[in-house]
Amino acid sequence: MTFQANKKPHGAGFDLRPFAQIEKRAREAISRKKLTAQSKSDFDSQRSVRSILKQLPLWPEDRRAIPNLFVRSALFNARNKNIPRLYLKDAEIYVVGDHGSITYTGEELRQDDETVWLQLIQLAKELPLGSSVEFTPYAFCRALGWSISGRAYIRLREVLTRLQATSLKAYSSQLDKGVSLSMLPKFEWCDHASNTSLKKYKVTVAEELLDLFSDNRYTRLEWEQRLSLPTGVATWLHGYFASHKENFPIKLETIKQGSGIETVNIKHLKAVIEAALKQLRAAGFINSYTLAEGRIHVSRA
Repeated sequence: MTFQANKKPHGAGFDLRPFAQIEKRAREAISRKKLTAQSKSDFDSQRSVRSILKQLPLWPEDRRAIPNLFVRSALFNARNKNIPRLYLKDAEIYVVGDHGSITYTGEELRQDDETVWLQLIQLAKELPLGSSVEFTPYAFCRALGWSISGRAYIRLREVLTRLQATSLKAYSSQLDKGVSLSMLPKFEWCDHASNTSLKKYKVTVAEELLDLFSDNRYTRLEWEQRLSLPTGVATWLHGYFASHKENFPIKLETIKQGSGIETVNIKHLKAVIEAALKQLRAAGFINSYTLAEGRIHVSRA
């Protein structure tokens, strides 16, 4: 039997190969550290540039974003669509918890308006706020899952007009800052000279919104999940629960005020909320819920 000795690098009779491996790993670690630092620097630089340009933060394409202050309030309420909308003037909008305050003037906004607004913000995030955002009514209605028809286009114009004719003052206690703005400062859909509809609608989103999106004080909603839910209490609860990392029990009365439900019958209120919770569970947003002593507690999926 023949034995072959291990070959050793020359140098005082020591095997230096383990040290070479250690040195190699050290170089790789330093390289990874530099790449990580560069990535962080690039991200910080990008965030700084977006702030200077008054551009909204980035989020995944399958999400839609909304300030926590809005989604935890009755700004976009869940009242029955058959109830006529009110015109509000300097009205105090109910906000759940101590997150801030909203004073609103304009025609009452509901969950269908929020759906449209979410898609507008999705388009607006690609450009500096204050720039014109253009889109065809066809593409927009498709993104909302609406049927493509003349009636859908009219409905879209009605919502955009309603959002334009608004004024609100929003104060966030988390940011210790307030803003005054219109939900949609500018909306063009018609060429007044020829009295014909534009092929592309043009809207402008308020620059002041950037403050309400700062420091991650906003919620990213799963878009397809929201679209799968009936518009109303279910979509309001979807937004509210999504805005919390931990879902603590919430009173039925708080849900009533936050969503703008007007029923005075506690049994009916409970039935409406339970129906919405079942819809959230069917959509895969929550695993389960419990109702005890007038409080709802959900287990998120």
